[in-house]
Amino acid sequence: MKTPASLFVRRLNGLAAAALAVALAATACTPPPPEQKPQGKYPWHTNIVATTFWVGEIFNPNAEDGSQVTSTYDSRWMGSYGGCDGRITSEGCQTEARSGSNGYAPSGVKPKENPFYLDLPYDDIHNAAAFRERATVIPWANDEGYKGQDTNSSFSYMKNRWVKIRKDGKECYGQIQDAGPGEYQDKEYVFGTNDARPANKQFNGAGMDVSPALNGCLGFGDLDGESDKVDWQFVDQKDVPPGPWLDVVTTSQVK
Repeated sequence: MKTPASLFVRRLNGLAAAALAVALAATACTPPPPEQKPQGKYPWHTNIVATTFWVGEIFNPNAEDGSQVTSTYDSRWMGSYGGCDGRITSEGCQTEARSGSNGYAPSGVKPKENPFYLDLPYDDIHNAAAFRERATVIPWANDEGYKGQDTNSSFSYMKNRWVKIRKDGKECYGQIQDAGPGEYQDKEYVFGTNDARPANKQFNGAGMDVSPALNGCLGFGDLDGESDKVDWQFVDQKDVPPGPWLDVVTTSQVK
């Protein structure tokens, strides 16, 4: 006995509907893939302890590297900046809380350089090994303005580079003006793509020092502590958005 054409069509439609129902049920039970945040040109470094330092700070007068009167890139850093990045007390140059009402600027001096500064543990000038390898490990070494400078000891690939820093939903930007903390050739952490931990074991394993302006902008819990954590990544200058970090931009090279 032949099956009527209309009955055959109805059976096909029924099978298609059943298949669709199964597919929809499977989709409903499968969670959506996690949202992928844009990575950008440079990788993120996450959950990094950041401490605070400031121009003019003297935290160990007996140590060779115990003063921020100078930096690894500027032997006259305090003079270049315009003075103490804070307030002068009987104990010397001290940090102070910063407010967005005046662009997170210090109360005692008008900065001649960017108050949004930081350091990372890679000294490409005074660390001999870092100087030798810098043109091969620093991602922007062949970019316009950097290419061909690998043997120039008066030129740093690190000084003035921009870094995006985020903490608890806040994003601020700063320029590298020193090297540290604790290490000076930590290329695996600074330039690596696998979110490596800092080699430094001091200061609660800190992987970055930030200025008082960045401390205030990011809403750190301490003025001079070792418990605040941030995420950070390098950014090219053209990708830095408007903000108080652009009020004064540092352009000077090694002094």
